[in-house]
Amino acid sequence: MIDKLVENIKKTNAPIVVGLDPMLSYVPEQIQKKAFEEYGETLEGAAEAIWQYNKGIVDATYDLIPAVKPQIAMYEQFGIEGLKAFKKTVDYCKSKGLVVIGDIKRGDIGSTSTAYAVGHLGKVTVGSKTYAGFDEDFVTVNPYLGTDGVKPFVDVCKEENKGIFVLVKTSNPSSGEFQDRVIDGKPLYEIVGEMVDKWGADVIGKSGYSAVGAVVGATYPEMGKVLRDIMPKSFILVPGYGAQGGKASDLTHYFNEDGLGAIVNSSRGIIAAYKQEKYAQFGAEAYADASRQAVIDMIEDINGAICK
Repeated sequence: MIDKLVENIKKTNAPIVVGLDPMLSYVPEQIQKKAFEEYGETLEGAAEAIWQYNKGIVDATYDLIPAVKPQIAMYEQFGIEGLKAFKKTVDYCKSKGLVVIGDIKRGDIGSTSTAYAVGHLGKVTVGSKTYAGFDEDFVTVNPYLGTDGVKPFVDVCKEENKGIFVLVKTSNPSSGEFQDRVIDGKPLYEIVGEMVDKWGADVIGKSGYSAVGAVVGATYPEMGKVLRDIMPKSFILVPGYGAQGGKASDLTHYFNEDGLGAIVNSSRGIIAAYKQEKYAQFGAEAYADASRQAVIDMIEDINGAICK
């Protein structure tokens, strides 16, 4: 799957991923109204609204982008109905040829970690049949429990040609409380980066990149530069661009000399673009067109920085 991601990035010339992280407050009134008329002001109505909202954005942008990243918590808040909307979103994006990165941040040990990996990346056996659960292409993984928590995901990746992105240095302000702690003379995030390189050593695709990638925030560019050297064959998923303060000019070192090696995420900066002053002329009715323009602007911004 890492090879498909690389192929999609080359085809679109867009090293970006759209974060499908819908809050109900982002969904234009006309979509909410229609959903509530059909299902009432219920969890089912809310889930229908976010699904239709997602579909509009995907329809407007899929030809421009290589991948999407739905954040499962934004769907889980609506319970089972929200998870149904998550699954519909995953399936629809895959039908459009997009790589789907499930932002689930799971991490546990033993059979529990295996169950997470099977549910999101693999297949579960039911009697004489097997079924894919959520069936994303990649998922994000929390490595805090060590190899016991990560290896089951890597094993399923090998079986199913899928991939993971391991949290290494996250973009949030308090990430340093743990991730920057110095252990044996180096910060913890460097040790995790070394482990990512090790975990991914035997799952290298034809592209030369590993199925085990890393999450490194745009808000810490100097650390990103160090981690790029530590994990030369890992793709870096970069959150924190735009709304969290990360700038395109900060990201040049996240990429390798081949212009690949990183994919930059933007969530509300794209999906809620119509709420920004810059795109206000589109209005709520044309929210998806605003998202398309935001994608075009982001691609130009990122590529402009990489090519300098």
